[in-house]
Amino acid sequence: MIKTSWSDLALFGGQPLFSEPLHVGRPNIGCKDNFFRRVEAAFDRRWLTNDGVCVRELESRLAAFLSVRHCILVSNGTVALELAIRALRLTGEIILPSFTFIATAHAIQWAGLTPVFCDIDPQTCVLDPVQVERLINEKTSAIMGVHVWGKPCAIPELTRLSQQRGLKLIFDAAHAFGCSWDHRMISAFGDAEVFSFHATKFFNTFEGGAVVTESDALARELRLMRNFGFTGHDQVAALGINGKMHEISACMGLNLLDNLDEILETNRRHYQQYHELAGVIPGLNFIRYNEKEKNNYQYIIARVGQEFGLTRDQLVELLFAENIVARRYFYPGCHKLEPYASMLRYASLQLPHTDRLADSVISFPTGTAVQAGAVKRIADFLSFVQSHGDEISAAMQKHGSLGSNN
Repeated sequence: MIKTSWSDLALFGGQPLFSEPLHVGRPNIGCKDNFFRRVEAAFDRRWLTNDGVCVRELESRLAAFLSVRHCILVSNGTVALELAIRALRLTGEIILPSFTFIATAHAIQWAGLTPVFCDIDPQTCVLDPVQVERLINEKTSAIMGVHVWGKPCAIPELTRLSQQRGLKLIFDAAHAFGCSWDHRMISAFGDAEVFSFHATKFFNTFEGGAVVTESDALARELRLMRNFGFTGHDQVAALGINGKMHEISACMGLNLLDNLDEILETNRRHYQQYHELAGVIPGLNFIRYNEKEKNNYQYIIARVGQEFGLTRDQLVELLFAENIVARRYFYPGCHKLEPYASMLRYASLQLPHTDRLADSVISFPTGTAVQAGAVKRIADFLSFVQSHGDEISAAMQKHGSLGSNN
């Protein structure tokens, strides 16, 4: 439906632009026939978990794809973080950005350690090494960087800092599968990097994750830990948990790995369309990726500025009503979420760059579930909304819209 006045908007009773919701990160499926063939083979083998054939094949193929020595598959990305923290024998405090998914902080807190939230560089949107250095003290055992939207951390600076101060370095690479820095795949930096293969990621295993590392010793430790510490039948050599990936998840991973080029091309095409069609709209400042490096183009991110005429939250509310399920991203920062918001140590914490980014950023639908032509319709809608910003804002206030007070 073409919108010609504010009264046509679905928020005010008009027909939604899309009949079904368009999601950020709706799962990619790949070839269903090939997936079911792999599942049937696993059923025939009656080997459904415990380091099965498909898990071992996926680990091998992922290690080759990522150009890293070891890939240890686990049940999910949060468990991957928890295992990496324990395997590296971390203690005390770990410095991380507050601008990250809450699981990054929870993994540290769950291990009985203290997350030390750090501000980001406002230009790069990732952990600021200058701020990190100011937070290091005698209790600090590690730095945990987060590659946000596939944009790499300040890898050289954080590596140099961790080496100079005798700290471990972990990278949460949940957003960065298939991305590169300095023409090297994100995978082998720091002591370990952690991936999430959750269903919302462009490469998924339903639920799943991985720790990747160049260290033989760390890889051995991680493999022990993910399987209760077993070294053989009836032999337990160390403390461990059940963090294994099962065969059906691995089948999904192998299926999507076979279709990876097609998925990446779809993501790239949507990224280019958004930038060409919506990137010219005043007040919508889209995040651009380094075209000299590999990127998964999974995240279509823009910052909503004053020129747009509406706040980010008002825009999100309007889009939701039209079945465009755009998302605020990492909102608010972890330091403003529980249990951290109620902890005394964070009560006076000021992270201005994190707060400004969390208050302004929006992520748009993309992926193979977004059909041809949808991006143009979204861009046209954004242009309409921007050009009628004053009218729409007034109407939202009159109707008591939730976004009108933000």
